[in-house]
Amino acid sequence: MGKVVALANQKGGVGKTTTAINLGASLAACERRVLLVDVDPQANATSGLGFPPNNGNSMYSVVVHGTPASTIVQATELPGLDIAPSSIDLVGAEIELADADRREFRLRDAIEPLRGAYDYILVDVPPSLGFLTLNALTAADSVLVPLQCEYFALEGVSQLLATIERVRDTFNSQLEIEGVALTMYDDRMNLARQVAAAPRMAATVKALRIPIRDLVRTKIRSPQPSRKASIGNRPLIFRKAEEPARTAPSQSGR
Repeated sequence: MGKVVALANQKGGVGKTTTAINLGASLAACERRVLLVDVDPQANATSGLGFPPNNGNSMYSVVVHGTPASTIVQATELPGLDIAPSSIDLVGAEIELADADRREFRLRDAIEPLRGAYDYILVDVPPSLGFLTLNALTAADSVLVPLQCEYFALEGVSQLLATIERVRDTFNSQLEIEGVALTMYDDRMNLARQVAAAPRMAATVKALRIPIRDLVRTKIRSPQPSRKASIGNRPLIFRKAEEPARTAPSQSGR
């Protein structure tokens, strides 16, 4: 059975989608079968893997209309990595499902039949704490938190951790924190080193009693190669092996 990992942070611009794409690519390069599920209406993970967003075959029809997820899955140019694309229509999912039964379990029910086909199912979550994020946390076995090395990003983590605890109490008692991936890390900056130490974040996790595998999972350095790869709509792994930021996703994949 494949492991479902949600990549979540309610703050935008922290490298969440870039982490999702490149973690998926690195796992596939390690000969794991990976499905990247894009439930962010911005569809950046979809376009980042070279697929046009907003077409008819997307997670919108899966979440809202109950279309089997297997019918929308598409193979990427990297063997072993598939994508379940998103579309802007997901913006209206919360309103359309306002009175639906088991609305919090729509994503879990959709991807459960796919677990046997993959080693890992990565869910790229919107930068919010709304309906789609709740669905992703309910469906996931664990949460990986991409965290930008700056003060306000650290401030918002406590809100996310509180949301995870509420999901554990209500919908998914087995949910764990896989770890924290520090993004845009520069060890020349005092603030980056302070965020990496993160005593306040560790104390918050302990207070909320959330199982956590590894508080700081990895450090993803130098955003410039990642930005270039994003512009080309390809995972970073296709760039030169000596690019500084390439090593971190591969190491975390292993």
